[in-house]
Amino acid sequence: MHLLCEPGCRPLALVLSAGQVHDSRMLEAVLDGVRVPRLGRGRPRKRPEQTLGDKGYSYARCRTSLRQRGIAAVIPERKDERERRKRKGTAGGRPRRFDREAYRGRNVVERTILRLKQWRRVATRYDKLGTAYLAWGTLASLLLWLN
Repeated sequence: MHLLCEPGCRPLALVLSAGQVHDSRMLEAVLDGVRVPRLGRGRPRKRPEQTLGDKGYSYARCRTSLRQRGIAAVIPERKDERERRKRKGTAGGRPRRFDREAYRGRNVVERTILRLKQWRRVATRYDKLGTAYLAWGTLASLLLWLN
């Protein structure tokens, strides 16, 4: 289960994938699932201001996708990326911009997952079908929004 949440530990988008699919491959699907209605008239917001991701999202594909959408990426550089850049010398470019203070807020995602796992059915995945599991995850998300 891949999710994007707001600072109040409430999910904005939930996407289910197979267990062997890497998180970075599901980034675009999760971003496409965001839809926040505006008060009054107008199109719903579909784009967060910034995305806090762990090193699993530190790939060129993810950074390019976020840049194309106009979303600031707060993702630390992986060790192999740093080493490759340093090996290239001046041709390797400068280090990626990283806001350490903003990254400290990434624990919200972990806390949201823990809050979703308060429901046994979401935590243990009793359901055989992915659609049923996603439905229970969505129901748990709705209950988080209502509390």
